[in-house]
Amino acid sequence: MAIRDSFDNFVAEMDRVVTGATLGTLLLFVVLWILQTELLRETVIPGVRTTMLSTLGPVFLTLMVGFVLFALVIIVGPWGGIRLGGPDATPTYSYRAYFTMFFSAGIAAGIVFWAPSEVLFHYSSPPPFVDASAGSAAAGAGALRTVFFHWGVSAWAAYVAIGLPIGYYAYNKGAPLRVSTLLLPFLGKENLSHPLAKLVDVLAVFATIGGLSTSVGLVSNQFLSGVEYQWGTQAASLDALLLVGGLTTVFTISVITGVKRGIRRIAGVNVVLFVAAGVLTLVVGPTAYILTEGSLALGSYVATFVQLSFAGLGGGSWFQSWTLFYWVWWFSWAPFAGLFLAAISRGRTLRTVAATGVFATGAATLMWFAIISSTALRLQETGAADILSVVNDVGYNVAGFPLFGALPLGEILLFLFMALIVTWIVTSADTSTLSVAILATKPGVAPGTATRLFWGVLQGTVGLVIILLGASDGLQSAAVITGGPFGLIALVGILGLALEFFRTDTEGQSIAVGAFGEGDD
Repeated sequence: MAIRDSFDNFVAEMDRVVTGATLGTLLLFVVLWILQTELLRETVIPGVRTTMLSTLGPVFLTLMVGFVLFALVIIVGPWGGIRLGGPDATPTYSYRAYFTMFFSAGIAAGIVFWAPSEVLFHYSSPPPFVDASAGSAAAGAGALRTVFFHWGVSAWAAYVAIGLPIGYYAYNKGAPLRVSTLLLPFLGKENLSHPLAKLVDVLAVFATIGGLSTSVGLVSNQFLSGVEYQWGTQAASLDALLLVGGLTTVFTISVITGVKRGIRRIAGVNVVLFVAAGVLTLVVGPTAYILTEGSLALGSYVATFVQLSFAGLGGGSWFQSWTLFYWVWWFSWAPFAGLFLAAISRGRTLRTVAATGVFATGAATLMWFAIISSTALRLQETGAADILSVVNDVGYNVAGFPLFGALPLGEILLFLFMALIVTWIVTSADTSTLSVAILATKPGVAPGTATRLFWGVLQGTVGLVIILLGASDGLQSAAVITGGPFGLIALVGILGLALEFFRTDTEGQSIAVGAFGEGDD
């Protein structure tokens, strides 16, 4: 009887357009992949992605700079004092919990895998804007600056560009907490069930499921590859099933128990592990080198930020493979990360949302890369560990094993490294599941337990299916293709927010004047 009631509740609260379109698209992708694997993998999906990046590449590069500028304008401008929920609203979570949850949600396990490996790719093959020979000290400095650029404030700016307008419309204008709420200034609050709004929500759900399910699948494969490399065990399909099943169970339970009891606590554990791994590496690693080279690379990154941001305007395969792929990947994550940011920001001022969502999180990310990437560079340069050979022979995902194996207390660091892989993917997956559940539920209705369970299991199932079908690259590219338009949608959101502020002023209710009198959090 309880199962029947849960099913009835699930059906009753379902947004059938969003749910049906999403499930139909996923099913169509799987069927086409089975029937035309080679055509999709080798021709169709890569062709569409390449065409999109080459055609819209300059637009995406410009948009990302615009999103960073948007955050700066909110922070230093008069609008920053506006409080989400009204002048008397109080934050739902402490600032520590607020930062921890968003930071854990927005970056995933890629930060663990790529910190020791990407810098070595650029060290051995310098980017076009680094005038240095491969393997030189100058190449190392350029490589460190490049990873700062790819993983720094730009990565987070797209999330704030989507999340901040949603939060304003939801808490200050009474709109539903949905990605399509970005269109409120153009459609009106009463028309947010318009087909265009539904399309935005469907794209958001597909991009989220595609991005996170791909991440679950990739991380599981990467985790098992690392175990196989380190301990010589042979991974089998059953191992992948058990690992994906375990991850799915954990993040689904987390999202079912809610933000305060589940998501907040796991995010807290994740950040504790993150800080412990970073500090311990700084202490036992090449401390002086980390502090010196990290500081120099940070200064260079800040000084050349605009130059780096527009370096790819002339095109080129390197920029498509690296910078543009990253930018569009962050766009694909922006719907769920932005929606989650909006959901937890009630009671915060716009200034705090922008400063936390772009610069506090960006600073934490840069510190991690300064420590881990600098350590990898130093070990490679001195010959203490040939990490690059391992990466070339096995894959980027195992770079952490020879790195930490060459340091004192390597076993402890390796444990922290592997634990972070798990906690980071769980914290991203539970927040993405919650976001998808919200979007797939009727506006104004909070997703119940059955809805959260369904979408959690679905994300895990899709992750397992792409492992078994070998479709991780295809679904990842499909998610990127879907994510691309969200750069443009985020721009619409920013323009709409500016229009909303302008309309308020012209109606005699100047937000700007009131904002100057309000304090920050």
